[in-house]
Amino acid sequence: MATTKKETAAKKTETKTTAAKATEAKAATATTKEEAAPAKKATKTTKTAEKKTTAKKTTAKTPVKKTTTKKTPSKKAVKAPKVNVFVEYNGVQVSLEEVINNVKIVNGKDAQEYTIYLKPQDQKAYFTADGEEKEMDVFFC
Repeated sequence: MATTKKETAAKKTETKTTAAKATEAKAATATTKEEAAPAKKATKTTKTAEKKTTAKKTTAKTPVKKTTTKKTPSKKAVKAPKVNVFVEYNGVQVSLEEVINNVKIVNGKDAQEYTIYLKPQDQKAYFTADGEEKEMDVFFC
């Protein structure tokens, strides 16, 4: 016959309770304090052993999952400062932001990369948009 875990556990519990009863009986029959003290200690150890086996059974059935959370240090978002750049020629100023916006409009479509060359004496802006060369007028009036 095959024994199951439940039957084995039940047999162990019966054996422990029988041993506990035997030590209690010895304690009851003991007439002096010296004889009673070791018997009481024996009952305490068996009870402790029973608790430990019960605790081991419950932890074996349900594995404990440890969850860890990472704490990220809070950093203040560093905002890039706004920079205004102007090109001045013959006393007239033209904003580079304005030139860039006009280049995008003249190109007519979005590009991945723009390269812009300003030539104030010709009042022109030469640019490449994704490798395609174009030009536009910049008025320094």
